[in-house]
Amino acid sequence: MKILPLHKELVEYLTTRGLVRKFEKQSRLFIASINHPSLETELLEPKHLRIFSFRLDHKYRVIFIFRDKETIEAIDINNHYR
Repeated sequence: MKILPLHKELVEYLTTRGLVRKFEKQSRLFIASINHPSLETELLEPKHLRIFSFRLDHKYRVIFIFRDKETIEAIDINNHYR
């Protein structure tokens, strides 16, 4: 599995919230196994759009799409409870 480089805005979001190291750690877990239990990877509603998320920590989630079978692109990182 491969994760495309983050867009500038997402890097800024992670940096201002002190989440860069958490993102790197969770990304390594994701690359090793998309279904790792601590990621809580899920298909979001509406399911036909094929947008997924994985857990960054208790508060934040990474929203992503598949570019192909082995490549994802993070399209957003957000506060899961807002």
